[in-house]
Amino acid sequence: MDGVKFNPNSYIRPVTTGAPQPVSSPAVTPKDDRPFSEILAEEIKSKSNVSFTKHAIQRVATRNIDVSEASMERLSEGIKLAAEKGLGETLILVDKTAFIVNAGTNRVITAVTGTDLKGNVFTNIDGTVII
Repeated sequence: MDGVKFNPNSYIRPVTTGAPQPVSSPAVTPKDDRPFSEILAEEIKSKSNVSFTKHAIQRVATRNIDVSEASMERLSEGIKLAAEKGLGETLILVDKTAFIVNAGTNRVITAVTGTDLKGNVFTNIDGTVII
């Protein structure tokens, strides 16, 4: 090394203060191996006293239908009104979503929303409730 001098200050040295701190790992949530439809059904059931058939759960998931707590409260209100009138199979309209419900069992049979509503004909229903 002709003409080059070693400079010890040219190296970066780590600075430490106090005791070393443990490195924390990110929070790990346990993996839920259940199918999405089962998780969705459980979530819906926890928000209201309304239950959904497997078919209705599939429709909610594939059509991205709002199942918020407020929406489920309105649906429950519609079911209550239908039951008070003695209706069985009922079409309940909540905003832009149509639910076909068995008012006697509080069970949603299917759900349709948005552009899927256009041109639909609902048969075998006893009445309609608009909420």
